[in-house]
Amino acid sequence: ARRIVRLGDTIVSTVRTYLRAVWPVSGDVDRLVVSTGFAVLTPRQIDARFFSWWARSDLFIQEVGARSVGVSYPAINAVDLGELPVRVPHPGEQRAIADFLDTETAHIDDLITKKRHMIDLLERRFTAAVVHAIAGSDEPGPRRHSGVGWLGDVPAHWGVPWLGAYYQTQLGKMLNAEAAAGPEQFHYLRNTNVQWDLFELDDLAAMHFGPEDRARCALREDDLLVCEGGEVGRAAVWPGKPADVYFQKAIHRVRPVAAGNTRFLMYCLRAAAHLKVFAIEGNQSTIVHLTGEKLREHRFPFPPLDEQAQIVIALDAQRDGLRRMTKRVRRQVGLLKEHRQATITAAVTGELVIPGAAA
Repeated sequence: ARRIVRLGDTIVSTVRTYLRAVWPVSGDVDRLVVSTGFAVLTPRQIDARFFSWWARSDLFIQEVGARSVGVSYPAINAVDLGELPVRVPHPGEQRAIADFLDTETAHIDDLITKKRHMIDLLERRFTAAVVHAIAGSDEPGPRRHSGVGWLGDVPAHWGVPWLGAYYQTQLGKMLNAEAAAGPEQFHYLRNTNVQWDLFELDDLAAMHFGPEDRARCALREDDLLVCEGGEVGRAAVWPGKPADVYFQKAIHRVRPVAAGNTRFLMYCLRAAAHLKVFAIEGNQSTIVHLTGEKLREHRFPFPPLDEQAQIVIALDAQRDGLRRMTKRVRRQVGLLKEHRQATITAAVTGELVIPGAAA
């Protein structure tokens, strides 16, 4: 193995081998050199395309895994990698198998791309429905201009107040070395844990939250958590559990002062983010951040509470339908990926009869 890359080589990651990171080199690779952590395998007396497919087969990956050392970051020595056994059929069969897999996997990849495009279209259709709904576009009766450029006209009886008129905001606790090592460790939400209308809680981090921190950063059901950076404005409504979870400074907690529907406000934020309302507050030389002051100053539609509830019910129903359909399409993508991998393995190991590959 070596690190200078040439056309026809295959690059294999030698660390965290469970990631199955294998890349066949094609196209312009002039002066390309890979860093430590990768091995460059140069095929000799074997068709380069066939070898690259072999390196992506389950059989090869299993051999790599079996000879890897380590638990959290399993790795294989580049020398050991070069000594793995490879099935070498006659040259004509190698070329026929490579031709077959080039064509078959391209077809499967095209289907996967179309499925993913379908998911994108579903998401865009739902977001358009959100923009339409939070402006009260289907509400009967007179309308007036909201005074907010991105929102346009709204029903005449709706208010368009500053967010701070009806909601209080609170940033979470800053992570630092002292907090990371403190004695009272509790789980907390980071920016990445807050997605649109859902929380990803499988990888919650922990840091010190003293009694005052816990009082200030406590979460209760129906609190709205809003991302201060990253995808600015991304938000989800806290379901009330698990218990004893707090939040980092990269997140705003938004809570009604008296009465307010945080799910309706979440949909307002989704519409505003889609229309780039928060992005235009930065420029090419700065990273956009939604400070507490900026968030409180933003204006959003505020229909009567019963109308907010009805709009939320309608949008939630559409969201549930979107998630069911998206789940089905993603399952189809998963099956296509499994079929692709099984086809590669069967072809290179001779389990699949390939036209033109007979001896």
